[in-house]
Amino acid sequence: MSTVDPVLVEIVEGTLASVEMEVETAIARTARSPMIRDAHDFRAGIHDVRLRKLTGRSYSALVQPIVRDFPIETMRPGDVFFHNDVYLSEGGIGHLPDLCVTVPVFHGGEVVAFVQAFGHHDDIGGAVPGSMPSHARSAFEEGLMVPPIKLWDQGVPNRAALTIMTRNSRMPDSLAGDLDAECSACLMGARRLGELFGRYGREAVEACFDAIISKTTETFRRELLAKIPEGVHVWEDYAEHDGVDEPRLHAQRITLTVDHSADAPLTIDFTGTSPQAKGPINHAGDYADGVFLKKWLAPILRNLADTPDRMAELDVNEGVVPLIRMVFPEKGTLLTPVFPAPTNARTFVILRLLGVLAGVLAKATGGRMPADQETIRYTGVYGESDDGPYLMREVLGGGSGGRWYADGEDTIHVVPDSRNIPVEFAEARWPFRVERLGLAVDSGGPGQFRGGLGYDKHIRMLRDASFMSIADRSILACWGVNGGRAGRPFLVTVDGEEMEGLVDDFPVRAGEVVRVRTTGGGGWGSPYDRDPALVAADVRDGKVSPEAAREAYGVVLYGSRDDLQIDVAATERLRESPRPAAEAFFDRGPGYPKLSGGLPYAEVDRA
Repeated sequence: MSTVDPVLVEIVEGTLASVEMEVETAIARTARSPMIRDAHDFRAGIHDVRLRKLTGRSYSALVQPIVRDFPIETMRPGDVFFHNDVYLSEGGIGHLPDLCVTVPVFHGGEVVAFVQAFGHHDDIGGAVPGSMPSHARSAFEEGLMVPPIKLWDQGVPNRAALTIMTRNSRMPDSLAGDLDAECSACLMGARRLGELFGRYGREAVEACFDAIISKTTETFRRELLAKIPEGVHVWEDYAEHDGVDEPRLHAQRITLTVDHSADAPLTIDFTGTSPQAKGPINHAGDYADGVFLKKWLAPILRNLADTPDRMAELDVNEGVVPLIRMVFPEKGTLLTPVFPAPTNARTFVILRLLGVLAGVLAKATGGRMPADQETIRYTGVYGESDDGPYLMREVLGGGSGGRWYADGEDTIHVVPDSRNIPVEFAEARWPFRVERLGLAVDSGGPGQFRGGLGYDKHIRMLRDASFMSIADRSILACWGVNGGRAGRPFLVTVDGEEMEGLVDDFPVRAGEVVRVRTTGGGGWGSPYDRDPALVAADVRDGKVSPEAAREAYGVVLYGSRDDLQIDVAATERLRESPRPAAEAFFDRGPGYPKLSGGLPYAEVDRA
């Protein structure tokens, strides 16, 4: 490859990031639905004409299904393509509420790149409001499936297709407004990118694309993968419920083979993953050689960076793909489901895989990985207000795992830039009051570095409504690492009655309170190695109770919360007594044996 001007590479890289941010900002400011506008559950991405993802701030869907069905040479300026079909998306779309628009970028009359946006929309039909029926047995129950189509033809919207989609939605105005926002934003982004090609020429810009991707490949190989010892390492984790069968273990296993002499140093083998579930926790990940999953899982590798600052600097673009080889089991597993297996709760699998990869890397590197993190859970209520039918659905975050150098983060979301819905907005729009929104005390796993805390949210209904939930980790907890303890699992009660993780339509009467406690991250290292001063600070901040300080950390405190003191002698005596035994390297927490047919821990940790 000829030498590329490094200054121009910086200009092009900065322009790509700027365009991506501009597209997302435009969508956020013009969309209609709370899930897109307020919760920010959407992403933009930029791909080159070779279908490679160029930006790395967040993940995105794929362009492969578009060019498969619409050859590049047939595309024209002003075209906008659309799809949400899970099985025809090449693995880039996980469930039907994720709607994806793709716009080609032109220079000199030829396609030179693509701008894409996809997001989680309010409703695309199906058996329940929100298009996520927790007890679905078929994709046909989950909503309207749209294979790749041309939604705009040379700037002219396909009104028939839009009418069909909005007719199938319980929230037609929001859906129409969101799609218009996403199409318009991507067309704007395509114009911006076209200006970049016009300014510097196609050859120079594409050479910069190659340099950007190659830099990622070499940086990950040199700085991150080199820290993983060669060998074979195994770890698995479990979804606990599929919404149809009784709770049981649904395994996701990774066998990681590290060979630094190979072109692809990491081989991720999913053999041993459980058969596809009857319910909607399947994820169609085995398409396009697993290219979506490679980019989805690769951010976990950034935890191997020398410092947190360096970790934050590392983007995940197409440059990670050549470093990873994936081996999928035969068709008919959680990761290789056969159409029309339902998929709307596929987060139970695809997000769990982040933790499985972190776990296998923790084993390989002696613990230089975070403990287990929170996963996505959707909770919400729906019913009738003065303005007609409404749906409030929220993706509350939880705690991330403790790390080898620091505590986990409180109430974060695993999806970049997503957020909870502001209380003031929620109360103004929907018939309920938020009586509490704070940290869930003691939810983070105890450890030398404590797991992050989850949310504690109380909602009092002002009208009769129905409660819905798509949530994992309501039985199993986020595991601790290297002597750290597990966090507390997800918990919802309605008027004091405990809910299962998957609920479609539990009745909530006016005046009743829905209490939501999201998951806490696992702890890292023995709690008895935590600085007593940090434990006292956690108690003062309301993150750890005085009882947990004594029982979990061996720290005895006295005095008021405003004037808390450490009883040094009593703490030393307590910490000199036998420490609470850790369940080997990982601690899954007390919820684990509650699963019917569950195996003893020693049998599960097969590696």
